Amino acid sequence: MYRDPILDGAADPTVIWNRQAGEWWLIYTNRRATAPGPGVAWVHGTDLGVAASSDGGRTWTYRGTLTGLDFEWGRNTFWAPEVIWHDGLYHMYVSYIRGVPDAWTGAARIIHYTSADLLDWTFVGPLDLGSDRVIDVCVYPLPDGRGFRMWFKDERHGSYTYTADSTNLFDWEPAGPAVTHRPHEGPNVFELGGHYWMIVDEWRGQGVLRSADLRNWERQGLILDTPGTRPDDGTIGLHADVVVQGDTGYVFYFTHPDRGPAGDDGTYPSRRSSVQVAAVRVVDGELRCDRDEPVEPDLTAP
Repeated sequence: MYRDPILDGAADPTVIWNRQAGEWWLIYTNRRATAPGPGVAWVHGTDLGVAASSDGGRTWTYRGTLTGLDFEWGRNTFWAPEVIWHDGLYHMYVSYIRGVPDAWTGAARIIHYTSADLLDWTFVGPLDLGSDRVIDVCVYPLPDGRGFRMWFKDERHGSYTYTADSTNLFDWEPAGPAVTHRPHEGPNVFELGGHYWMIVDEWRGQGVLRSADLRNWERQGLILDTPGTRPDDGTIGLHADVVVQGDTGYVFYFTHPDRGPAGDDGTYPSRRSSVQVAAVRVVDGELRCDRDEPVEPDLTAP
């Protein structure tokens, strides 16, 4: 569906309706796939890229990167944004790592910003979630107006999904583990077909879980675990976001199309990525996804 035209490393997409511009925005981790050198420095030092769609998600145009997010000096790392609209404000929760490390080490925090227009951001501050290695946030309202729940990957606790609750989106209270069946990342929660669903990136496809109350989760297998036949879709689907439209959800995920069994070999082909979209539906109480089904989104404003 989309490739970043500058660094070719679009990853961890989130999709949000821009009320001011009247268009959909795809905000993503702008990995530096063209950066040379060994190690994982290329996935650090990243900005948040933006692509916009004025035709309901059928075509996307690169617009640049979000600016004004720096709150300390230096080149730093922004990953996996979660953006929601509530009571006249956009709230963004983003994974933050100081500097450009070349290994999977160091502290990681969740940083909170607010904005009225998705362009001018106010730094609220880091969240205290009881761990110094937390990334990949999802936020969803609890039933009956009881506030909000946050899900995130806690790398200090098995790389499982942990939670926090809030009544106002500013003050968060850790609420313990939610999903602990195996290590994973990138939780994403949505409602479809009369159930709440969570998908998590298990690095073998997206694990699927179902819930009636957003607290207790039942595992239901995998989606995006077998290769597709569309261009750039022949590998597992990674870190995803879902936009629900009626009885259909659109799952936005990314792939490493040219990556072989050895993984990242330090070359540009093994690092470049593509954002894809597929339809998900509930059939007989199960979440189903045929990634080869032709999809032409027609997203409408919420």
